[in-house]
Amino acid sequence: MLRRTALFVLILTILLVTGWVIAADWRPAEADYPSQGIDVSQRQGIIDWEALPDDVDFAYIKATEGNGHIDRRFRSNWADARAAGIKRGAYHRFSLCVPGADQADGFIGTVPADRDMLPPAVELRFEGNCSERPTPDALATELTIFVKRIEARYGRRVLLYLTREFDGGYEVSRRFPDQPLWLRSIALKPDWGRRPWTLWQASSFRRIAGISGPVDWNVAARP
Repeated sequence: MLRRTALFVLILTILLVTGWVIAADWRPAEADYPSQGIDVSQRQGIIDWEALPDDVDFAYIKATEGNGHIDRRFRSNWADARAAGIKRGAYHRFSLCVPGADQADGFIGTVPADRDMLPPAVELRFEGNCSERPTPDALATELTIFVKRIEARYGRRVLLYLTREFDGGYEVSRRFPDQPLWLRSIALKPDWGRRPWTLWQASSFRRIAGISGPVDWNVAARP
C-alpha cells in the first residue's frame, strides 16, 4: 500500500512539473497572432531588456495606480524598453475609491507624451482594488472623466483592460463602445466583451529570458 501511494505521489509530481514547464513556455501561435508582447510592473524586478527574446514585439509598462502611486520601476523600464528597440505603452491601474480626474492627473504627470508610444491603457479589475463598490453609473462617470483627460493629452484612444468579472459587474465594454478592449482570459481566447478585442492577455506565468519570474503574455489581434 505504501509503495502504491509513493508511486502515485511520484507520478502526480511528474505530471505537475511537466504541466508547469509546458505552461511556462506556452503562447498563442505566432502564425495566428504575429504581434505578441508582455506587460510588466515593479513586481518583475529589474528587467534585462536587451536579453528579451525576439518574440517580444511590444511591452505595456505600469506607470501609476490610484491617486499618486508611481510604479517604482516605471521610469527605468520606460527608458530601457525604448533603448532596446521595443515598442512600449503605459498603463494605469484604476482605483474604485479615487476620483477619475485625480487619477488622470497622476498618470499625465508621470508618463511623457512620446510620439512613438503605444496607446495608453487603464486596468480595471476587482483584485487588489479597494473594498468600495460604486454604482455602475458612478463608475462610468469617473472612468469617462479619466479617459477624456488621457485622450486629450496623448491623442490616442485609451485601451480598457478588463477581467470577465469586472465587465460582468460594470458592463464597461457596453458602456464604452468607442474604446478598444484588452481582455484577460488565460489560455482560452476571450468569448466575452461586447465587440472584438484589440489585445488578449493569454498567460500570466510565461517564463522568458531577461525576466527572473513569471510575466504576463499578450497578443494583438490581426489588423
